[in-house]
Amino acid sequence: MSDLFIYLASQSPRRAQLLDQLGVRHALLLATPDEDAESLEATLAGEAPSAYVQRVTGLKLDAAVARHRRLALPPAPILCADTTVAFGRTILGKPDDAADAERMLAQLSGRTHRVLTAAAVHHGRRRFAALSVSRVRFAPMTRSQIARYVATGEPLGKAGAYGIQGAAAAFVEHISGSYSGIMGLPLFETAALLRQAGLKL
Repeated sequence: MSDLFIYLASQSPRRAQLLDQLGVRHALLLATPDEDAESLEATLAGEAPSAYVQRVTGLKLDAAVARHRRLALPPAPILCADTTVAFGRTILGKPDDAADAERMLAQLSGRTHRVLTAAAVHHGRRRFAALSVSRVRFAPMTRSQIARYVATGEPLGKAGAYGIQGAAAAFVEHISGSYSGIMGLPLFETAALLRQAGLKL
């Protein structure tokens, strides 16, 4: 393996695209059918959004390291990430359905929220982690605008019920922080983690 190869333990196509942007070759290291990957994202009572996203990322990385060992794959760094949207201390995860997506977007309309993305890399016996926190302000949205956006299907499967790289960008008034972090993988922090793991970026 070249020193620019890693395993990406994420099914997000956006994270794969962002790694391509860094010029890092990667292979997907996805959960197998016998793994209960969804349970890793369960929230704990009273848990702060920053603690939540870092804990979930660590759990996902633990599972990916065990998967890598079980499959007897060649050695290479393993990268995991998790993104959550926070309105105050309230964690807005992936919507359950269209109605839940509309509820979340109505809550975010005309207000500023945080997008937190934690990334972690395991290589050898070492682990490196980072947290990116960005702020996003949505312009006020009418009910019909929200309904039309939700009808595209884009909000489903996304934390906070939107993807900034898609049609929701039309409602984003201001961002402060990392655009790639809001997408799901903060490139500055990720590049730093991979350098710590020994990759020559």
